[in-house]
Amino acid sequence: MGLLSPIKDHHSERRLFIGRVILSSAISIVLLGGVVARLVQLQVVDHELFAEKSQGNRVRIEAVPPIRGLMFDRKGQVIAENLPAYQLELIPEQVDDIEDTLGRLAALDLIERGDIPRFKELSRTGLRFKPVTLKTRLTDEEIANFAVQRPRFPGVDFQPRLVRHYPDGEAVAHAVGYVGALSPGDLQRLDAARYAGTSHTGKTGVESSYESDLHGQAGYRHLVTNARGRQVPGDSSNLLESLPTDQTAGPGSNVYLSIDLDLQRLATRSMEGRRGAVVALDPWSGEILALISAPSFDPNLFAVGMSTGQFSALQDNPDRPLFNRAVRGSYPPGSTIKPMLALAALETGATNLTRKSLCMGYFMLPNTTHRYRDWKPEGHGPVDLHDAIAQSCDVYFYQISGDLGIDAMHDYLDRFGLGRKTGVDVSGEHTGLVPSREWKRASFRERDDQRWYHGETVIASIGQGYMLATPLQLAAAVGAMATRGKRFRPHMVAAVEDALSGERRMTQPERLPDVDISNDFYWDNVINAMHDVMQGPRGTARAVGSGAPYEMAGKSGTAQVVSIAQDAEYDEEQLEERLRDHALFIAFAPLERPRIAVAVIVENGSSGSGVAAPIARAIMDEYLGYGDDASD
Repeated sequence: MGLLSPIKDHHSERRLFIGRVILSSAISIVLLGGVVARLVQLQVVDHELFAEKSQGNRVRIEAVPPIRGLMFDRKGQVIAENLPAYQLELIPEQVDDIEDTLGRLAALDLIERGDIPRFKELSRTGLRFKPVTLKTRLTDEEIANFAVQRPRFPGVDFQPRLVRHYPDGEAVAHAVGYVGALSPGDLQRLDAARYAGTSHTGKTGVESSYESDLHGQAGYRHLVTNARGRQVPGDSSNLLESLPTDQTAGPGSNVYLSIDLDLQRLATRSMEGRRGAVVALDPWSGEILALISAPSFDPNLFAVGMSTGQFSALQDNPDRPLFNRAVRGSYPPGSTIKPMLALAALETGATNLTRKSLCMGYFMLPNTTHRYRDWKPEGHGPVDLHDAIAQSCDVYFYQISGDLGIDAMHDYLDRFGLGRKTGVDVSGEHTGLVPSREWKRASFRERDDQRWYHGETVIASIGQGYMLATPLQLAAAVGAMATRGKRFRPHMVAAVEDALSGERRMTQPERLPDVDISNDFYWDNVINAMHDVMQGPRGTARAVGSGAPYEMAGKSGTAQVVSIAQDAEYDEEQLEERLRDHALFIAFAPLERPRIAVAVIVENGSSGSGVAAPIARAIMDEYLGYGDDASD
C-alpha cells in the first residue's frame, strides 16, 4: 500500500503568512519612521548647524595680512617702508623629490645648503599644497637665473610680496630696530586673529615697542575649495553671494620719529671703524635726535630672512654689532660726572667756590701709601672748583670725596637719572649702577665684602669703581645740566598717524622730577666751568671748541679698562687695543637756551677730549646749522 500525501492546512498557512506580512510591515514602518525622524532632525531641527558645516566644507576663510605702517624722521624722510619684492616658493605636493630639488637650488646659489634641513622640515610638517618660502627677496640677477632654469624645477616659482625695507640700513638699525619672522614664542603672546596671515613682527627698537600701532588689522576673504582645502579654479562668485562681504585689511599706523636722519647719518659716519655709541637729544623735550651704536648691522637682512651662516657671522662677531650699546651698554662714566658731583659738593657743603687745593699729580689717604693718580702726572697746581672741572683735575675731587661721601654722591647722581632706567620708549634699556653703602650690603654675601671703604669713595668721585652708566643716561644727565635741573623723559616717537584718516596722536613731553639746587649761582659756576672745558684758555677740549660760531659747554671723560700698577706708567702703545681706556664726552649747545645735548662713548678710544669731543662738536654743528652739509 503506497504512502498517502498529508493534507495541507491552508488556514494555518494563511495565518502564518499574514503574521509575517504584518511583522515585516511593522518593522518597515518603524525603520521608515526612524529615517523620516532623522531627516526631520537634519533638515529642520539642525538645519542651521549642518548648513554652516556644509558651507565650511566648500568655503575657506583666508586671512589677508595688513600693510605695515611706515616710519619717517622728524623732517618727513622715510626711515622704514614696504617694497614689492619677489620671493622663491616651493609647493611640496608638486615636487617629486624635495631633497634633490633643494640641492639643485643651492647649486644655483638661490638658497644656502645649511638651510636645506629646515626647508625639508617645513615641507614635511605643513600642508602639502601650501607654499614654503625659500627666499624672501630675490635680486634681478637671481630672478633671471631662475627663470632660465624654471622648467627643471616643477613646483618651484617666485611670487610678488611686500617686504620691509630700511633705506639707511645700518645707520638706523639700533634706533628703529627690525622686523623678523614670527617665532613660536611670538605666536603664543600675540593675538592669533589679529596676526592671521602675518609672517613677520617687530623684534627690537621702535618696530617692537610700537608693534601694536605699526601692524594694523588683518582682513579676510572667502575662497571656494574642494574637500582637500584646495581652491577651486574658475569664477565662484555665485557661490559666495550669500556670504558676508570680505573684510579689507586695515593698514598699520605711520610713525614719525624725533630722529633727525641727517644727524643720524653724520653720527654713523663719525663712528665708522670704531666701537661705541652716540646719543643726542633735545634737553627741553626729551626728543631723541640721534641714537647710534657702532658697529651696526643691516636690518634688511632680518626683514628678508638671512641664512644660518649670515646670522652666525653676526652673532659670533667679537665687535658685537647686534648689541645696542646706546641703551644697553654700561660703562664707567669717568670724569663726565664731575659737574654733577660739583653741584652735590656745593649743595652739601663739601666744598665751596673759593676753596683751592694743591694738585701734585696724586692723592693719598691718611696712613696709607697708595697713590690715587691724576691724569696729569705733574699735577695741575693750585685749583678751585671751576679749574677742577675745566681742567678735569682728579685730585681736587679725590680730596673732597671724603666730605661728600658715597651716599650723597648716590643721592645727587640719582637725581640726574644715573643708575636707573630713563624710561625711553624702546625696549632693552639697562639701569647702569650708582653704588651706595646699602647697595653694597645687598650685593655681597661676605661681611668684609659688604663694607664700604674710603678708597672706593675716592675712585667713585671720578666715575670709576663700581659706577656704570649707559650713553642714553649720560645724554639725559647732560640735558638736565643744560636746562639747570629740568628733566624730561627721553623718547623716540614724536607722533603716530592714522594711515587712512591722517589724524595724528602727538607724543607730549613728560616732565620728570627736577634736580633741585638751592642756589642758582651754583648752576652758573658749574656751567661756566663746562663752557671753559671747550672754549676756555686751559680747557681739556679747547682745541675742539676753538673757532666755533656759538658758545657751548662740555666735559671730557676717560674710563679705565685695566688697572695699572702703582710703579707703572700708562703706555697706550704697549696695550692691546681692547685694553685701552674708553673715551667719553658730554656736551650741550648753545650755552644760552640749549637746543641739543650729546653723549659720545668710543670704546678703547683713549682720549675723551681728543677722540670723543670732535664727534660731539660735529653733531652740534650739524644740528645747529653750521655743519659742512648745512645750508641756510
